[in-house]
Amino acid sequence: MGKDIFKAIRSYFEMEKAGGISEYLFSSKAKDDKILPLRDEAQKCNKCALAKTRNKVVFGSGNIHARLMFVGEAPGHEEDIQGMPFVGEAGTLLTKIIEAMGLKREDVYICNILKCRPPKNRNPLPEEISVCIDYLYKQIEYIKPEVICGLGKFSSQTLLNTETSITKLRGTWHEFRGIRFMPTFHPAYLLRNPSAKKLVWQDIKKIMAVLK
Repeated sequence: MGKDIFKAIRSYFEMEKAGGISEYLFSSKAKDDKILPLRDEAQKCNKCALAKTRNKVVFGSGNIHARLMFVGEAPGHEEDIQGMPFVGEAGTLLTKIIEAMGLKREDVYICNILKCRPPKNRNPLPEEISVCIDYLYKQIEYIKPEVICGLGKFSSQTLLNTETSITKLRGTWHEFRGIRFMPTFHPAYLLRNPSAKKLVWQDIKKIMAVLK
């Protein structure tokens, strides 16, 4: 009996994975009732041309009770293949940052402005952001983090509705719909500019002070 149940569960997850679902959120039913239908809706989204070029929708992953949410720009090559955010080289660096905070990836929530990869990792287009951003707004509304960390120019400028450069935005507390918002450099930028890691760590320490 037990083996049959295990086989059934494994078969279910394999079927989900084949269908492009590669993250599973374990939480209270109240939040499941909101997040899971939203995820399923995003998986089927064809609101912009990226639906024709993507491999997998990258909805987001992590703890939907998280106090801290990281918001990046858009999925890259590895993310598009695996259906998970920040799993490439930049994702490895983000994981190290999270662990340096004394946390694990499963303690936080990670997502992007766009849920689909722009071809050749080009910058998101305004029309792509405009049709995709509502998914992120709802994720934030449902999760209700205490702090949002904007990773890079696009996520920070989009959520703060500003054209101010990330170099001027970072390191200073802002607010998004009543939630503390800390912009900082994107991990991909740190791979190209390692000297900026100390600036990001300054920003991260401010987040840690708030979360205690």
